[in-house]
Amino acid sequence: MTASAAPPALLHAVGDRALAWLDANREHFRLTDEDRATGRGIVERLKPVGELAVNMRVLAREGVAGSRQHDASSRLLDFTWRDLLDGGNLLAELQREEPMSPVPLEIYASLYELGHRHPGLEAAINLARTTVSWQALEMMPNRRLGVLNAERKIGLMPSGDREQALAATWLGRMPEPWTVQLHIAYHITHTVFHLTDWGADPDGIPPAVADYLARYLPAWLEDWAELEHWDLVGELLVVDACLPRPALDAGVWERYAAVQGADGAMPVRGALPEGDPATVFDEVHHPTLVAAFASAMATSRALSADVAA
Repeated sequence: MTASAAPPALLHAVGDRALAWLDANREHFRLTDEDRATGRGIVERLKPVGELAVNMRVLAREGVAGSRQHDASSRLLDFTWRDLLDGGNLLAELQREEPMSPVPLEIYASLYELGHRHPGLEAAINLARTTVSWQALEMMPNRRLGVLNAERKIGLMPSGDREQALAATWLGRMPEPWTVQLHIAYHITHTVFHLTDWGADPDGIPPAVADYLARYLPAWLEDWAELEHWDLVGELLVVDACLPRPALDAGVWERYAAVQGADGAMPVRGALPEGDPATVFDEVHHPTLVAAFASAMATSRALSADVAA
């Protein structure tokens, strides 16, 4: 590890604080009776639940959690499956109501890897996959990669070609790096997440793409840190940790850690908001989940011999 790489203690502390905030605010992830009665926005409300499941999967996989983090992540995982998703029944209900939606599959995949099963949901997903419509669904190319990865994780034959899906993404074409705007940057991060199975397989990034990212990612990180867009900085730090040789730049990580609240919350942009706890939760749960993800990945890589020289 070089002198410019962040120390594992700093990396770990960011995740420890973020996980403490997520645990303390877990009730805000719950769908309300009104959500379920009206059906309005259920898919959007389930998005943070799926992100929470992914985070617990990453923590379990990387094995870098201390005893306090391990206890908190175990509570959150149990809460996610049992309370938020009603043992998978909520996902099965959504799959029946919207059979062509890939959302239940994408959320279920991480929980499946952690040992949870719902045969009824799996049967409904398999039925939807028999249709031509499933393969014809129109979606962003990086989202297609995510669906293919989710299918693979629960033991299903992918419904499309991974290389073709990658070639259709912005990152797959490796365009001029100065053209990256906010939405493109988020597309880049999710392409990397799906290529690497949320960081499990750094070699899932083709060598040419990995070289492209290693060359230009430092400049993108610096730009978005200057703009204080901490949600995107966090996602780009995950991308760095997903590379075969991550930089784990100490300067960026120190700036990132400095804006985290004492309670562990991470702002989207600028300073942390104040006000009603439920409203604040809606604003900061995503960057705080990202902080936990970035910390787990970066800590694991810092403790390995894979940091860039």
